[in-house]
Amino acid sequence: MRKIILSVILITILVLSVFSIYLFPETTTLGAHVIPLKLDTGDTAWMIVATALVLIMTPGLGFFYGGMVGKKNVISTMLQSFMAMIIVTILWVVIGFGLCFGPSIHGIIGNPSSNIFFQGVSANSAWELAPTIPFILFALFQAKFAIITPALITGAIAERVRFWAYLLFMVLFIIFVYTPLCHMTWHPDGLFFGWGVLDFAGGTVVHMSAGWAALAGAIFLGKRKGQKPNPARITYVLLGTGLLWFGWFGFNAGSALRASSLAAQALGTTTVAAAAAAMGWVFLDKILGHKLSAMGACIGAVVGLVAITPAAGFVTIPSSIAIGLIAGVISNLVVTLVHKGNKIDDALDVFACHGVGGMVGMLLTGVFASNAVNSAVGAHQGLIYGDATLFLTQLKALVIVSIFAFTVSYALFYIVNKITPLRVSEEKEELGLDISQHGEYL
Repeated sequence: MRKIILSVILITILVLSVFSIYLFPETTTLGAHVIPLKLDTGDTAWMIVATALVLIMTPGLGFFYGGMVGKKNVISTMLQSFMAMIIVTILWVVIGFGLCFGPSIHGIIGNPSSNIFFQGVSANSAWELAPTIPFILFALFQAKFAIITPALITGAIAERVRFWAYLLFMVLFIIFVYTPLCHMTWHPDGLFFGWGVLDFAGGTVVHMSAGWAALAGAIFLGKRKGQKPNPARITYVLLGTGLLWFGWFGFNAGSALRASSLAAQALGTTTVAAAAAAMGWVFLDKILGHKLSAMGACIGAVVGLVAITPAAGFVTIPSSIAIGLIAGVISNLVVTLVHKGNKIDDALDVFACHGVGGMVGMLLTGVFASNAVNSAVGAHQGLIYGDATLFLTQLKALVIVSIFAFTVSYALFYIVNKITPLRVSEEKEELGLDISQHGEYL
């Protein structure tokens, strides 16, 4: 049955792409929030580089996660990230971009009809909020955010999830969780956008959604059998962290959508917050009586990158130090508490790092955001400047996103499990996913 379904999918996509000029003819009419291009070659060059930088984060995540799991699950874990690059890219072109940035339906989701198979996504027009770069470049930049989000979730369900079931969940997650959050947050007619919610590069859209989905997956799949394995390759974790940190400059600085002083500010806050969080993590480890470890330094740095993401283009450099330190300490304590409780097997602490890190970053954006850094902050600055309006707005969005992402993700895990079992058998789990799912091994 699976062979038939996969054959139908391939043939359908092939036919639609071959005959797209007849089925989805290009129109000369510009859609909502699409304007004539005012090309700036500097902005365009930077955004091409930023798009490539964000893409390299996903294989970087593969190394980061792959080094943490047991040796018999390294290939499968890394491949889950690579498959996100493959599946989500096609899904994004077919329907995903339109669901995010198509004409708004009540501020919740986009209408994909005007952008199906990238219809109307031209190199000669521009998105209203990125007027100096081609519309197609904006769409491809946004695609990389969609790619890494479901890949983040895999760390929580590592070493026990069936590969084909994961692929199905990934598709459903993008359609039913990622795209509405993206639309509400980043589309000019989106619900959260209208409220004044600030999310510079993906605290809600990427990290909170992935973190809550990870928690839902860890609860639904249950704990791994037997003793938790030692990390297979800590050197992979170090390499993955380097690639993530490097790529994150495109993630955050690229979200300025032009080569500007704001991009430089976001690059600075990203660098500093990552360092501060890593320092906070390893210092706290020592204070609590643990050794200063490579794993701790790497995880701390990634937590800092997560936490600064929503705030990167809204806060000062000193504020980014505070955000990094606070996030590093809080996430470390959450990891410690989860491990002590030993009831939820979030294999690679995705919720504690990405979910909690994203939430801390969202709230602290409401504390430290300054209109001196970015005029988009508006009249209501952060709580530290004596105005609680923005902080309460961020808090309201945080609660709604948390409930939505966890509830819908758990429902999707349930649905997928009804269609095809999510969890491998005990025998295959013992054998390892590399052999049982892919016939490969280190």
